[in-house]
Amino acid sequence: MSHSSGKPVSDVVAIDAFADRFRETLKCDNTNKPDFRELDLGSPVSPLRTRAPAASTSSSSSGSFSGRTGPGPVPRKPDNSNTNSNNNNSGELSGSSENSPKPGHARSDSGSAPAPLIYSGQTVTSPPMNVLPTGNICPSGKILKMAPNRSGRSDVLGSGMGNYGHGSIMRGGGAAAGKAEPVSSRGNETAKRGVHVQGVDPEELKRLGNECYKKRHFSDALSLYDRAIALSPASAAYRSNRAAALTGLGRLGEAVRECEEAVRLDPNYGRAHQRLASLFLRLGQVENARKNLCYPGMQADPCEMQRLQVVEKHISKCGDVRRVGDWKSVLREVDAAVAAGADSSPQLFMCRAEAFLKLHQIDDAESVFLQIAKSEPHTSSSSQARFFGMLSEAYCYFVRAQIEMALGRFENAVTAAEKASQIDPRNVEVAVLLNNVRMVARARVRGNDLFKSERYTEACSAYGEGLRLDPSNSVLYCNRAACWFKLGQWERSIEDSNQALHIQPNYTKALLRRAASNSKLERWEEAVIDYEVLRRELPNDNEVAESLFHAQVALKKSRGEEVYNLKFGGEVEEVSGLEQFRAAISLPGVSVVHFEVASNSQCKQISPFVNTLCGRYPSINFLKVDIQESPTVATAENVRIVPTFKIYKSGSRVKEIVCPSRDMLEHSVRHYSF
Repeated sequence: MSHSSGKPVSDVVAIDAFADRFRETLKCDNTNKPDFRELDLGSPVSPLRTRAPAASTSSSSSGSFSGRTGPGPVPRKPDNSNTNSNNNNSGELSGSSENSPKPGHARSDSGSAPAPLIYSGQTVTSPPMNVLPTGNICPSGKILKMAPNRSGRSDVLGSGMGNYGHGSIMRGGGAAAGKAEPVSSRGNETAKRGVHVQGVDPEELKRLGNECYKKRHFSDALSLYDRAIALSPASAAYRSNRAAALTGLGRLGEAVRECEEAVRLDPNYGRAHQRLASLFLRLGQVENARKNLCYPGMQADPCEMQRLQVVEKHISKCGDVRRVGDWKSVLREVDAAVAAGADSSPQLFMCRAEAFLKLHQIDDAESVFLQIAKSEPHTSSSSQARFFGMLSEAYCYFVRAQIEMALGRFENAVTAAEKASQIDPRNVEVAVLLNNVRMVARARVRGNDLFKSERYTEACSAYGEGLRLDPSNSVLYCNRAACWFKLGQWERSIEDSNQALHIQPNYTKALLRRAASNSKLERWEEAVIDYEVLRRELPNDNEVAESLFHAQVALKKSRGEEVYNLKFGGEVEEVSGLEQFRAAISLPGVSVVHFEVASNSQCKQISPFVNTLCGRYPSINFLKVDIQESPTVATAENVRIVPTFKIYKSGSRVKEIVCPSRDMLEHSVRHYSF
């Protein structure tokens, strides 16, 4: 029986014996292994001659030899943190020499030696270190750059099988031009570990990614790391580098998951633990940060430990003042924790929103909440951290339920509270909130149904039940104010409206209730002030405009002023003669005259705004005069520049404005409207 290449069994045994001895000569420290880049294959039967060493594209390599020694250069890390790790994850974004085999050349977990090398089937002694034996030597799965082919035909390294013999070179056909095949029979296994059989080196992709990272081109770096991971998914270093790029892009949740995957692949990978600790600290998860920073076998970075302790102190203090309801101190401690390093903690920002809510700054609370809602959600298998005694994710829903309730979105509030209870069912604070939210929501629904049935007294009682459970609910106060108004109890309606506005100052419905109640009580000055605010908030609301007009007319009458021919919904009156002009400005009340030239660009721009002011301040007479069409009026009033505005009160000029801005014009009109 003979070997498939035609050699007797004894020769095959001799080959295996030599391979074992030769592997022993290759056992040396990784840090002394040179890069295996370009070899001049020369003759298949002559000793290999080394070329001048090419620049290494990776931080280190192993299992390969050339005619030089020494590790390849290690890319500089983009940050200044140190790594205390005994593992070998090459190409990591670090300043330390984390040397490791390249993907496809890495030693297996069992520590087995590389695959047998192919050489001429002769009995030879083990070669000395760094001397290559006769034949074409190529580690399993390694793709060599070919020597220049002067014949113009592509040289493809043979598989060492079939009729070609060991280490033969195939000319031209047999394989696609320029595509090298793995030499060893273990080539398929190597390809599975990540070495692309068509020459794409994940280490080269990683190196390019590192260069992009250093230039802060994080999206490009991420794309390159993704390609490297696709080729070598078991590389912890590539995962950690991907986490660095994601961090640069602000996608911290994804970065955490990548670091966790790197640690899963290599539990002793110091750089991944350090990066994970930094991410957890930014997310305000102090305990998770400590676990990774103080991982067994690692020396914790003193600077990181100090940052962790400062953040922990402020979060702890925040919890203390929160328990006693000192919400201003809560805001100070949150700001301090964020400044100390927890700058991306959703829980701290939700704590800020909760403090604003308790201080009746609902707009600020909603603004913070909306910012958090737009941010990336963070979920992690190891992030079951607690915040103020409840699970971190549950706390976010806990605060959200309170904000939704304060804004009158009762159904959303119930949903958020139920979600918090599902996440942390044993937390007492969450259970109490869920019960209250459900009862307040039911009280509000019952009150609304009674109001629709015109059973206003019973509706007041229903809203009152909800307020006993949630005494800071502006919506329930406003709803009860509407009931008091229907019952003719306008003083009580104003009281509840004031309570609602104290909690939520920009609450337009409460302002409407108060303005209407003041009108019923003939408190015209207070009513006009509220309607003026509403007119600015709701410029297209015709009912508000009409209510303002009647309140202004009533105010003038209450002051003893004469009021003639005032109609709601008037337009800007065009004046063409001097007598018409003098009669118009002599009417009781205030008149605003716009002196214009129809073809003037500035007049064209401000004329539509004058029409708006006419509707917004219906108690004022608005007039316009084209000075080219009515030169006598322009001469009498000494108008030479347009646009010019003059304000008259009972025939006397009280103000003149030349080329005003819109804000300046409205300010003057508003001042003389009372």
